[in-house]
Amino acid sequence: MTHVTQTPQVDRVRRRNGGKVVGGVCGGIADHLGVDVFRVRVVFVVLAALAGAGVAAYGLLWFFCPTGTDVERPAPRERRQAQGLIVIGVVALLLNGFAASSAPASTLLALVVVLGGAALVWREVDVTGVSSRGGVVTWLRLAAGAVLVVGGLVVLVTAPDTALAGMNPTLLAVLGTLFGVLLLTIPLWMRMWRTLNAERAARIRNQEREEIASHLHDSVLQTLALIQKRADQPDAVAQLARRQERELRQWLFGDQARRRESLAAAVSAVSAEVEDAYGVEIETVTVGDVTPDELRDETVSNGLQAVVAAAREALVNAAKHSGADKVDVYCEVDDDHVEVFVRDRGKGFDPDAVSQDRQGIARSIHARMERVGGSVRITSTPGRGTNVALMLPRGRRHGPSASIDSETQRTQEFS
Repeated sequence: MTHVTQTPQVDRVRRRNGGKVVGGVCGGIADHLGVDVFRVRVVFVVLAALAGAGVAAYGLLWFFCPTGTDVERPAPRERRQAQGLIVIGVVALLLNGFAASSAPASTLLALVVVLGGAALVWREVDVTGVSSRGGVVTWLRLAAGAVLVVGGLVVLVTAPDTALAGMNPTLLAVLGTLFGVLLLTIPLWMRMWRTLNAERAARIRNQEREEIASHLHDSVLQTLALIQKRADQPDAVAQLARRQERELRQWLFGDQARRRESLAAAVSAVSAEVEDAYGVEIETVTVGDVTPDELRDETVSNGLQAVVAAAREALVNAAKHSGADKVDVYCEVDDDHVEVFVRDRGKGFDPDAVSQDRQGIARSIHARMERVGGSVRITSTPGRGTNVALMLPRGRRHGPSASIDSETQRTQEFS
């Protein structure tokens, strides 16, 4: 049985929609953290006095936090409380600007006017989306916000005692216009960006849904139809079910590695071929795999191919002659060796009593492994089954004389 550990999903911070006073940021944070919204607003007011950090944080959260689905409007007392904190924050921002900078009062006031006009425009766009649903009041508020932004920028650009006074007036006018347009249209760009992301996510989900439906129709449904036709053949039904289980498991867990690119995939593919050809249940377990650099080495690649071929021959022998209903395959790749074990609980045989004209074990297994520097150990007892252990050293420092003790220990552990 496979146990799947589910990672709990963390809810995103969502701004209040119906319960907003300005942008719904403080309310959304309060709902997310489970604290009083008044405390959150006080924190932002204090941060606003620190060189405008609270204003910048509020604006960024306004941009990047999606809108919630609440519809309850704030109570009159809460609204008056929030508006009073806004006034306190503006005053704190101005006092901090006067104390920490040498900018004139007109410049600071113009900056506050620009921020207030931008907040008014953003709020209206956030609520109505500037669609046909917006009434006269909405358009008046948008116009008022735009006028405040433009007027504040004009003051900032034309004031003779600002840091920008020495720049070219034409360049200042162009930069001020671009900044004003960007400031007023940011909510529209953010709305468009979120809409595009939602459409893209919906399209991807639809494509995945269609792919899953096509795969299930071509595989699972076809197999179920065959099972219905062969309901009176238990062996055929079991074979179809195992084949479909293997294919579906590979498709779900992305085990699409090809035989020439992975030793584990090659062993699994060989097991599936023998199972389909002889109708014997084969349980395959692989631990570790070889590296791509080893597969590009011709000598190592030939050795791995010999291991896979010898394992296939051992599987065929077990399927044909053991009489067992199930064969186990275990492939392990460690730092020093590649080992494959093929075990069955069938009738077994005496390896010394095998006639000389039976070349399956001698040539297809022993000789094949010896040519690539590997070794084979076959243990079988009549009535108790057979265990075939294939071992191939990894790296050029190993030769054909691998450690028999290590091989014997692993064989006993597998048995």
